[in-house]
Amino acid sequence: MKIVPGLCRYIWRQGRRSISTSSFPCYYSYEPAFPIAGRQPKIASAQEAVSVIKSNDRVFVQGVAATPLPLTQAMAEYGNSAGLTNVEVIHILTDGKAEYASKEYEGIFRSNCLFIGENLREAVNDGRADFMPVFLSEIPLLFRRNILNIDVALVHVSPPDEHGFCSLGPSVDIARSAIQNAKYIIALSNPSMPRTFGDGLIHKSHVDVMVDIDYPLPELLPQQPDDVEKSIGKLIAENLVEDGATLQMGIGTIPNSVVSCLHQHKDLGVHTEMFSDGVVDLVERGCITNAKKNLRPGKLVSSFAMGSRHLFKFMNNNPSVEMRDISFVNKVDNISKNPKVTAINSCIEVDITGQVVSDSIGTRMYSGVGGQVDFIRGAALGYDGLGKPILALRSVTTEGETSIVPFIKQGAGVVTTRAHVHYIVTEYGLAYLFGKNLRQRAHALIKIAHPAHREWLEKEAFQRLKCMPSP
Repeated sequence: MKIVPGLCRYIWRQGRRSISTSSFPCYYSYEPAFPIAGRQPKIASAQEAVSVIKSNDRVFVQGVAATPLPLTQAMAEYGNSAGLTNVEVIHILTDGKAEYASKEYEGIFRSNCLFIGENLREAVNDGRADFMPVFLSEIPLLFRRNILNIDVALVHVSPPDEHGFCSLGPSVDIARSAIQNAKYIIALSNPSMPRTFGDGLIHKSHVDVMVDIDYPLPELLPQQPDDVEKSIGKLIAENLVEDGATLQMGIGTIPNSVVSCLHQHKDLGVHTEMFSDGVVDLVERGCITNAKKNLRPGKLVSSFAMGSRHLFKFMNNNPSVEMRDISFVNKVDNISKNPKVTAINSCIEVDITGQVVSDSIGTRMYSGVGGQVDFIRGAALGYDGLGKPILALRSVTTEGETSIVPFIKQGAGVVTTRAHVHYIVTEYGLAYLFGKNLRQRAHALIKIAHPAHREWLEKEAFQRLKCMPSP
């Protein structure tokens, strides 16, 4: 049988699901941006739209600022009233209340988190939801290789334009690959959704049901960094970020603090999995021009965005901003093509050999693998040899415990290995670990630990390494 682009999905749409996907590799050919002639989405209420969900279905939910909250709320209510069981809800970081993950819906829904947000931590750590360790760059492979097949996708889009095209707005990330795999697409059409350029186009003819609604996108207002975070941000900005660098900023107040300290820099570029209001400020000040980039010069390249209405307004119909599939943005080879790649991420705990914990606090899951390793490698392997992979953390936790430790906590997960690590930064300084052996690493890390813990760390390092930490 000759494979026609989109045919497999079209057959699925007509309900002819008898064709085996294993012998019909539609994940190579399906493109959501081409129109299907003569096909229109059904217009329905959120309650009517989600009634297609059945027991044992796998439901994808678009994340971050594009979380389709009216649809997830309707799904929770329908699941309860219809007596559904064992519905898997798969997603990365989502915004707002996740009703389906609350105790009252146990047995009806079970979340499978590819990245854990604050609204799912309790459910994951109570055993009512699951967490899947996976690199952000590889999540699309789960869908495109049919490892995780999606029955229903809940997405949030801009209204169709005069040609029938909608946009996934500030959350293209894994959503594009999810709709490529999904058998049934329910789209929340919202005029408040910014229309973005890049990979986020979906033609309305691929949507099965469209729900029209007008409500403001959830905002993540910028938080003011405290004194420790300001110190870390200043250290990184003044010592590690050069003019003409290509920036990646992870999630958290420390990367945001670094951005706030770059007002004197010139010709910065952005190739990052996510960005927020601080980047918009640097663009408006002329600090970010993207002029020096080798990959997509002149373009701010990202995959998702979280921030205020000012951020969404900046993104809307802005051809200088490209929201791309996460498999493109976080591909190590793409990252490494740009000049002076400077990857700035935060972490939770580092042991004296350089093992980095970023997704958990002991056995308690906190976030996820995300794109940290993708960008750590991309920066380290930069074609120009000038990349800087940076991991930052406070020297002590909010409970006063040292964040630089002899051994990581029992049950904690190493996200970034000791072989990946280059720069570790606390408010007490910078430690460069690349090319250093274990006793040299211990010495460098103890120097940037909180002074109250340094003597103890030195003794513990001697016990572990059987020799004194030394430069």
